[in-house]
Amino acid sequence: MTELSKKAQLYELIRANPFISQQDLAAVLGLSRSAVAGYIAGLIRDRRLLGRAYVLPDNRPIVCLGAANLDRKLRSLATLKMGTSNPARQDESFGGVARNIAENLARLSAPVALITAIGDDSSGKTLLAHAEALGIDTRATLHLTGVCSGTYTAVLDDHGEMMLALADMALYDSLTPAFLATRQPQRAAGALTVADLNLPRDTLRTLLDDAARDSVPLVLVAVSQPKMANLPDDLHGLRLLILNQGELETRIGAPLKTDADFLAACRGLQAQGARDVIVTRGATGVIYTTSDGIEHLDAPPAKIVDVTGAGDAFAAAVCWSLFQGSDDMTLACRRGLQLSVMTLASEETVCPHLTAEVLAEIPHPDALPGAQQPFNALYQD
Repeated sequence: MTELSKKAQLYELIRANPFISQQDLAAVLGLSRSAVAGYIAGLIRDRRLLGRAYVLPDNRPIVCLGAANLDRKLRSLATLKMGTSNPARQDESFGGVARNIAENLARLSAPVALITAIGDDSSGKTLLAHAEALGIDTRATLHLTGVCSGTYTAVLDDHGEMMLALADMALYDSLTPAFLATRQPQRAAGALTVADLNLPRDTLRTLLDDAARDSVPLVLVAVSQPKMANLPDDLHGLRLLILNQGELETRIGAPLKTDADFLAACRGLQAQGARDVIVTRGATGVIYTTSDGIEHLDAPPAKIVDVTGAGDAFAAAVCWSLFQGSDDMTLACRRGLQLSVMTLASEETVCPHLTAEVLAEIPHPDALPGAQQPFNALYQD
């Protein structure tokens, strides 16, 4: 057997099992460990492998960092009345912005890794088992003792609209810059990083610095108006910021009513270092930055069964679009709106019927006359 065929055979073994040890490679190929190490070094020099973890360029995952919770949804069976007891139905599911995005991406057939924190309770164990069954790599998860896993409790009215949500997510303060340093190999393997604002401010600062240094695209996804305090002032290194109108108003400290208001707010974020900004506005659609300023897309008609997870589905579709190699924000937002509509019509936090074909078949709006519209300056609350 020639040297070339040995090297090729070793490469195919790694493709079949990226976690195979050098000792096992040596045994299968009838080589010494030093010879295997030499072949691997050659493959790394050739950029056919990316580092000692045997990461293949075409298998680099989207790395999601942030919350993974047990979600409880209490839905009123009649019109909500404050200050008294209301008959309701309770559902439990897995949630958390980063985890929801990771599940959406996994169902869209993208390679995904999730870096989060869980407690030493049954919820945490079940949550990780569910993620792993979907093909999500959870090996970099931080396991904490003596604490409960994160929880998110939403109160919905009889139409499925969220009236109130309560979140117990203090354990994510443990995802510090020092912890990130211990997960550097897993993070370095990513083709795209997505993080939610449940992470501490210093941790987000570290992610921004790493993205600027390593040129790995970073997407930050806001989670609530109070958590906007976690977003650093300097956003250099940020490929994309996704947030809703209320979160943007919190960031700038002023209401947004006209196209000039939105343009100034988005330009301000870009001046702080963000390359692009997407602002979701529920049934009103989305606003996003372009080279010429900002554009607006209307939200398509939707049957609302449950609003939980719709924003995370939107963010996942945008990230999927970036992962596919497209920098077209119009196409990304159209894909995001499509996934949001599917999620709104589902009782599940993540729509179980997702496939990559759902997004891949969405044409560019230039092919659909009238689909892309300029921002409506007459918008009012």
